Amino acid sequence: MIVYRSRVFQVEETRVQFPDGRERDIAVVRHAAVVVLMPLPAPGQVILIRQYRASIARETWELPAGGIEPGETAEQAARRESEEEIALVPHQLERLGAWFPSPGFCDEEMIFFRATDLRQPSPDSTHRPDEDEHIKVRMFTIQEAQAMVARGEIVDLKTAYGLTLL
Repeated sequence: MIVYRSRVFQVEETRVQFPDGRERDIAVVRHAAVVVLMPLPAPGQVILIRQYRASIARETWELPAGGIEPGETAEQAARRESEEEIALVPHQLERLGAWFPSPGFCDEEMIFFRATDLRQPSPDSTHRPDEDEHIKVRMFTIQEAQAMVARGEIVDLKTAYGLTLL
């Protein structure tokens, strides 16, 4: 049974049977799959975005990411999200893998892409940042970004992990 529904996720309470035969009531956060982009404008460089995250009441440096819309492939979502968040379209995408960041309570899957051959979008493009997003875009060297993780300046786990894939 769905006990809560928001624009981004829903919470479902259900009874499940575990592999050992025992049954338990559990709550699961149902969240659509997302794409995580590692935009590489040039060798040794990565683009990060800075945005306010109300859930932790602070701005964070992150890799661009976003949900896969119904009917969209992960690759299509990666291109759209890149255009919406950094105003560049990747013409080369390499899928690096997919992982579940919090499988203890959430079914969200994160699909990571290396995004290269970044180009300006077509002039008639309608892709823009979401209304509630106020994004700052900045290029870093990969070493700078990895050092930011080590210093605790990057606290977003998908970003910290994504930077290890470069």
